[in-house]
Amino acid sequence: MVRFRILGGLEAVSPLGSATVSGEFQRRLLQTLLVSEGRAITGDMLMTELWGELPPAGAANALQAHASRIRRKIRQIEPHRERPRLICRPNGYQLLMDGAELDATAFVESVARAERIRLDAPEQAVGLLRPALRLWSGAVCGGSPGGPLCRAAAARYEERRLQAMEALFDSELMLGRHAAILAELREVHMDDPLRERFCEQLMVALYRSGRQAEALGTCRRTWQCLIDQLGVDPSPSLRRVEHAILAQDPALDRGPVSAVHAARIP
Repeated sequence: MVRFRILGGLEAVSPLGSATVSGEFQRRLLQTLLVSEGRAITGDMLMTELWGELPPAGAANALQAHASRIRRKIRQIEPHRERPRLICRPNGYQLLMDGAELDATAFVESVARAERIRLDAPEQAVGLLRPALRLWSGAVCGGSPGGPLCRAAAARYEERRLQAMEALFDSELMLGRHAAILAELREVHMDDPLRERFCEQLMVALYRSGRQAEALGTCRRTWQCLIDQLGVDPSPSLRRVEHAILAQDPALDRGPVSAVHAARIP
């Protein structure tokens, strides 16, 4: 089986080896086809991904040549496949994903399953979320921006990664593992200080660890960061968590962060 990786790099591997795609245009073409997850892409859209709004003369022939090179490289690592994986359609190209695995698809499916069960089975949710997050080794496609389709897909996958981390920390908090995840929460909060859910989760974990003053200090720093960088006040949910800590609300001692969102703001 061929495995394609885009969560941190760009790679195609099988038990027979890896297909090394060199050259900017071949990489852009392959990553565009991969983020399309098996859907056919028109030649015009692909040329925009490779060359922008004003493709050079002969771009259609160049696209065909790049597609042929990618097809040959993939064939080298799955020589017994009867049908080419990269096929030409009447108005474009399609990378067939039958019998192949894309790490981004596996990630999204695992996260979706975890989110469906996490309130009733947080331990099982953690068992899905942690392996899913380990599929990431860096920025999508190694940080290569690509064209509009690739940039949109990268943003979508990155947001899904952050949501998966939020779901993971909520599940861990439900299991009473606030001390075990403190270091992770500090790291993600420092990496993304404007994401209020991470701040809320860190505040709750600190409070449960007997560090109320530190939890409130975290809130104040985030509050100031929001004002300085975005010119906005904290959301009602962040202020509810702050108020709950000040009031030592019993809801803080159990469940996920959402358990304290019903607290009233005076």
